[in-house]
Amino acid sequence: MRKKVIEIYQYGKGYEAISKALGLPRTTVRAIIYKWRKHGTVENLPRSGRPTKITPRAQRQLIQEVTKNPTTTSKELQASLASVKVNVHDSTIRKRLGKNGLHGRVPRRKLLLSKKNIKARLSFDRNAKLP
Repeated sequence: MRKKVIEIYQYGKGYEAISKALGLPRTTVRAIIYKWRKHGTVENLPRSGRPTKITPRAQRQLIQEVTKNPTTTSKELQASLASVKVNVHDSTIRKRLGKNGLHGRVPRRKLLLSKKNIKARLSFDRNAKLP
C-alpha cells in the first residue's frame, strides 16, 4: 500500500487525490511521503532501544522447559541457557516468561472428590438448616 502511495505521488498527484484514490486518510498519505523523502524507503525502520539478548530459539526452549516442568527455577533455566551460549540474568528470564503468560505462581489445590463424596456433600447441603 505504501509503495502505491509513492508511485502515485511520483506521477504528480497531491495528497488529497492519493487519499481518495486509495481510501486512506490524508495524514497517513502525508506521513508515508514524508518518510519516503527523509529515509528513501517506506519499509519499517528499526526501533530505538537495546536489542534483546534472548534469541527466539532460546525463548522457545525456555517456554518448552517451563511447560514440561513448571517447578523449574529461573536459576536452573539460566544454567540451561548458558549451555546454549546465551548469558542472561535470571530476572530477564522471569520477565520473558511473564510476557508469555507463564508466571511463578502455584495453582490452588482442588479437592479430589469421588462421585460418592459429591453426592454426600450435596445431600448435606440440602438438608442443612440454619440455627
